[in-house]
Amino acid sequence: MVALAFGADAVYAGVPKYSLRTREIGFRQDTLKEAVDYTHGLGKKIYLVMNIYAHNLKVDGFLKELDRVAELNPDGLIMSDPGLIAQVLKRYPEIPVHLSTQANTTNWTTVQFWRDLGVKRIILSRELHLDEIAEMHRHVPDIELEAFVHGAICIAYSGRCLISNYLNHRDANQGTCTNSCRWEYKLAYDKGSILEVEKEQKPYNCTTLLPDGFTVTEPKRHDEKMPVFEDEHGTYLMNSRDLCAIELLPDLVKAGVVSIKVEGRTKSAYYAAMTARSYRRAIDDLTAGKPFNPENLRDLMALSSRTYTTGFYTRNPRQFGENFEDGYSAGHTHRVTGILKSYNEKTAIGEFEIKNRMETGMELELITPHKKTTFSLTSIKNVKGELIHEAHGGAENMYIPLPCHPGEFAFLRQKIV
Repeated sequence: MVALAFGADAVYAGVPKYSLRTREIGFRQDTLKEAVDYTHGLGKKIYLVMNIYAHNLKVDGFLKELDRVAELNPDGLIMSDPGLIAQVLKRYPEIPVHLSTQANTTNWTTVQFWRDLGVKRIILSRELHLDEIAEMHRHVPDIELEAFVHGAICIAYSGRCLISNYLNHRDANQGTCTNSCRWEYKLAYDKGSILEVEKEQKPYNCTTLLPDGFTVTEPKRHDEKMPVFEDEHGTYLMNSRDLCAIELLPDLVKAGVVSIKVEGRTKSAYYAAMTARSYRRAIDDLTAGKPFNPENLRDLMALSSRTYTTGFYTRNPRQFGENFEDGYSAGHTHRVTGILKSYNEKTAIGEFEIKNRMETGMELELITPHKKTTFSLTSIKNVKGELIHEAHGGAENMYIPLPCHPGEFAFLRQKIV
């Protein structure tokens, strides 16, 4: 809901048991219908994800679920498995099929193959350079290309990873990845323009041993020593930075991309809102011929992340795509303190679900789909109508005077840096 309110043209949702989101709590058959109806009521689109690579024991169940999903009238199905895609195209040719990034499309002949089969859109592999995308579009211009621009990146090839399965018997390719590659880490990030930071990065000196001699080498490349840092938290070998390509939107459009995608698995409503807001504004500015507004990047920097990279779009990031500091997301410059639940126009009082501590006198920002308003928190009332000095996350909803009408969706946040 908030992603749509804050600017998204379309959203996607995993079908239980048959998407790579099976460990996430949320959608059931009835709530999927509600989501489809709500999205269509706004005149926007919703794509349902059924992108597992199914073993035999899941095929019959998949086909039965497909019949139920088709009745929901989705705007498309995001899929990976060639056999299951063929079944959908045969049984429900009226439903567009979008090829998942999990299928690893990396060359124009593969794009051509899927187009000829009947697929309408290719969600491209994350490991592609802009020039490669442009070449795909030149060879096969009559199919839609979609690219990820923001969110988590897997250290494996677009998610084809067995680490979680090996360590925890939870298969990433069946939707139950435990993100084992990221365990035991902390967070740091580079300030400023991501592109400018990356221009200044220099490769590690591979001929110099690290403290205590910790390196990783490949038998046929003895002279190439890959750095491994170890401290009380563990080693840093497989932990990828998060993708942020907002500065590359003009290049992606020029390359032939018609749809950009934000990865939002396990993310908060605030995260979904702010990423949608930033990319919506950047797209609108691009369409209007306006220069890039760095405020949109700053809003993304304010979110939880594992530090940012522009991925493979302009170069192979190699070690610069790794986060050597930590494996957990953490907030940067701002902390969300409240989510709007209701608003009383007569009293100008908003009811908020409290997410983090706030106190009277604190300077807050009211974030809505269309503007940001800074104000000083003058009072807080609890559900009994009692004035209190501070409120804490997880407590009952609180009532706060607002400087303007927030609309239906709004967040409060505090600047912490």
